[in-house]
Amino acid sequence: MSLHFSVLASGSSGNVFYIGTDNQKLLVDAGLSGKQMERLLAEVHIDPNNLDGILVTHEHSDHIKGLGIMARRYDLPIYANEKTWHAMEGQIGAITTDQKFVFDMETVRTFGDIDVESFGVSHDAAEPMFYVFHHEGKKVSLCTDLGYVSERIKKTVQDSNVLIFEANHDVGMLRMGRYPWNVKRRILSDVGHVSNEDAALAMTDIIGDKTKRIYLAHLSKDNNMKDLARMSVTQVLESRGFAPGEQFTVCDTDPTVPTEIIHV
Repeated sequence: MSLHFSVLASGSSGNVFYIGTDNQKLLVDAGLSGKQMERLLAEVHIDPNNLDGILVTHEHSDHIKGLGIMARRYDLPIYANEKTWHAMEGQIGAITTDQKFVFDMETVRTFGDIDVESFGVSHDAAEPMFYVFHHEGKKVSLCTDLGYVSERIKKTVQDSNVLIFEANHDVGMLRMGRYPWNVKRRILSDVGHVSNEDAALAMTDIIGDKTKRIYLAHLSKDNNMKDLARMSVTQVLESRGFAPGEQFTVCDTDPTVPTEIIHV
């Protein structure tokens, strides 16, 4: 009956997260093609026919590219807040009324034996929100697409057993990179994405005694590298008195390779 999960895909090219128990199996976002998501699910031995629904964080294409396809193919209900529904309806194709559900921000909704808590983030979308999953005293928090990390977010995800957290870019790589200045400015803004260092600084207020795994997520393909993100985050945490590798494990995510299923 344990809570288990896999970061199926994470990055600027597409994002999909699986979390479940023996009784309930959910996706968060569906930012790849249907074929790609079926392959990723198969790699972690999850049958998409057994899924119970898809939760949506926001309407950007790297989070909803295959949403309509998966919902129609497997007759899955979709849960999103009203502003996100309005923003994405033209992008996902026809969805029947009985598959559309509103999940308001800053509320808790129960899916079988999983309580899901939604919370708002600062990002340039209609009403972006992410989720904390609660099951039998265990807590898994998914938190990316952050312009900045508010005190409210820190409090919401604090002392999670597992934290999936954005480490989008290295500031030096971004500033020296090929992106036009308006795109760089958007990424660096309070409605863009958080850097490796800012992610680590936020984690110093989030990590608790229960925290055992931290996954660095939504890495930029052009402005970050796994080794660099892990090193940068680890260095900041060590400088603040934490012991990555002893207290907890810092883990990678990938845009095309799922993480192994972990039971919390």
